[in-house]
Amino acid sequence: MTMPVALEPSVRVGRRRRVAALAAVGLAWLLQRLRPRRLRAVLGLVRRGARPATEAQALSARRTVVTVSVRCAGQGCLQRSIATALLCRFGGSWPDWCTGVRTEPFRAHAWVEVAGRPVGERDEVSVYHKTMTVRAAARRRRAR
Repeated sequence: MTMPVALEPSVRVGRRRRVAALAAVGLAWLLQRLRPRRLRAVLGLVRRGARPATEAQALSARRTVVTVSVRCAGQGCLQRSIATALLCRFGGSWPDWCTGVRTEPFRAHAWVEVAGRPVGERDEVSVYHKTMTVRAAARRRRAR
C-alpha cells in the first residue's frame, strides 16, 4: 500500500521565474546525487558572495520550486531544499541549507531556514538533529 502524497499549494509564476526555477530543480536533481561531503563543498562554493536571504525571499523561492516540480512538492525534500537555495542564489541571496535526522522513528529531512527558523516547513524540524548545514555568510561591516 502506498501513502498518499500531500502536495503543497501552487502559486502563479511568471515565465522568467519559471525558467529559473526549472533550472534550479534540474541542478538540484544532479547535485542530490553527490556524496554528502562533495554536496556541502559545492553548495559552499555556490553560496560565496551571496547576501543572507530574507524569510520572504526563501519562502517565495520554495513556493516557486514546489509549483514547477511535482517531486519537490511531495516527498523530495533534499531536491526541494537544494532547489530553493539555488533559486535564492540566482537572485543574489542564500538561506541556511540544513539536513538532519531523528531516531524515533528514524527519518532524515532537508530544509532551508532563515535566522534559525525553518521556512515553509510542515514538519516540526526541531526534532531533527542537524547533520549538515551550509549557512549564509554573515554580512561584513564596512569601515568608514
